[in-house]
Amino acid sequence: MQLAAASGLLSMGLFLVAVVLIALLAAGAWMTSRERDTQVRPTPEEQPKPPPGGPVRELRESREPDEVPHDGGSLTPYQLTNMQTKPGTSTDRPRWSKGSSGSFGGGGLGAH
Repeated sequence: MQLAAASGLLSMGLFLVAVVLIALLAAGAWMTSRERDTQVRPTPEEQPKPPPGGPVRELRESREPDEVPHDGGSLTPYQLTNMQTKPGTSTDRPRWSKGSSGSFGGGGLGAH
């Protein structure tokens, strides 16, 4: 008899937990719909416009690093800040050499 009473109490507790969860989900859906209704949509004049010179296009160029200053001593990483690059002289895209993996220590078969 005690088993039956405990089982009924357990099922009542699970039922109440389910009701509370459903109530929380319903309240969340109701609050979301209220928030969506109160948002003001931008007018066509407020929409983003493309730049005056037209859309921005991708620029493909090869870049080379500037030379590291050699003053005779060794440099620490803190002395190498703001290293700049310059346009490269080569127009060819850099490619991996045959048989290398293309990554540092990748160990794969690489390009064939």
